[in-house]
Amino acid sequence: MPRVIVTSDPTRVTRHASVLLDEQVSSIHLASGHAASQLIERLAWAINDAEEAEREQAGAPAPRRAPAPRPRAAGRSRRRSAAAA
Repeated sequence: MPRVIVTSDPTRVTRHASVLLDEQVSSIHLASGHAASQLIERLAWAINDAEEAEREQAGAPAPRRAPAPRPRAAGRSRRRSAAAA
């Protein structure tokens, strides 16, 4: 079955390359707009995390942009989440 794998750049950081997404995918993941957007959202999180891992390895400062939003934990209210941030 096809896989999507996102890692930090293994050509520059051979032993320290982090696997941030390793997911089996199939055409069902693209069958509807909702399923496709969920796959793209997971890819975006993994890509952002890979970029951050590469910056940390290089010692570079983080960019001034907001990361992709992550889903709230089950049972947490919006007000409580906002207060904790």
